Amino acid sequence: MIEVSHLTKRFGDFTAVDDVSFSLAPGEILGVLGPNGAGKSTTMKMLTGFLAATGGTVSIWGCDINEDRLSAQSHIGYLPEGAPAYDEMTPLGYLKFIAEARGLSGVSLDAAVLRAVETMSLEKVLNQRIETLSKGFKRRVGMAQAILHDPDVLILDEPTDGLDPNQKHQVREMIKGLSKDKIVIISTHILEEVSAVCNRVMVLAGGKIVSDSTPEDLRKRSRFHGAVVIEVQDFDKNLDQNTMTKHFFALAGVNDVLFEEGRIVLLSNGQNDELLQDAMSLCRDQDWQINGLYRETGRLDEVFRDLTEGESR
Repeated sequence: MIEVSHLTKRFGDFTAVDDVSFSLAPGEILGVLGPNGAGKSTTMKMLTGFLAATGGTVSIWGCDINEDRLSAQSHIGYLPEGAPAYDEMTPLGYLKFIAEARGLSGVSLDAAVLRAVETMSLEKVLNQRIETLSKGFKRRVGMAQAILHDPDVLILDEPTDGLDPNQKHQVREMIKGLSKDKIVIISTHILEEVSAVCNRVMVLAGGKIVSDSTPEDLRKRSRFHGAVVIEVQDFDKNLDQNTMTKHFFALAGVNDVLFEEGRIVLLSNGQNDELLQDAMSLCRDQDWQINGLYRETGRLDEVFRDLTEGESR
């Protein structure tokens, strides 16, 4: 597993990472969230041994990253931000080069390259120069080099940044497929990535951990958790928002009524389990035509702002 204890990094008088501690076990996919300058990439670089810590310790599978760096790094697959590679190489040549750098040779090298190529579906572009590849394929090449030696730990810095929706989906499915017996750490500023991939979320702000929980628990901190959303089709033009608000506030359990584009949101105080049914009955009794009605699980963007705005300032 991974044990991080009181990890700190200072650049002169500036503290980029401030006393960060956590542990991870196989099967966990940790999303590290934070605004720009929160310390995400600096933390990733210290976990991989790329950057020396000012203080604290990192243990990877029992190996101290400072005292036994090569042993610790043998357990790690790392995809830096932007998936850098040698543009003049082909994916095949690049993966063979990385395999040799990892100490593989002969049959073991060929098997490792073949496995990475198949996992990342690179067969069609193996002999093209990397500089000619799309962003999606470049990211796949970067992922392939990270998993080449079948590492116990995958550390991925902004793995889907800049990709189109289809490419993001493909990379996320690959990550989930790889995570069954590994630890995966994803540094990201994309909130949807957390919902799509991660089973644990750590939020950094100002170099500190301000939250460490599951995505579900994080959503429960949102004021929209349990809210009833009514998607509007075409309300009677003679019925104004004040009248609608009066009707909705008459329902038990309504804490506030918000009008958003194309929908009405009833914020719940958690004291009426039947609020969804009550709202449906009200719409029917008033003969309001609606497109849909459902409960919200919570909004991560709202929780993220609440957690990070003060710290980042």
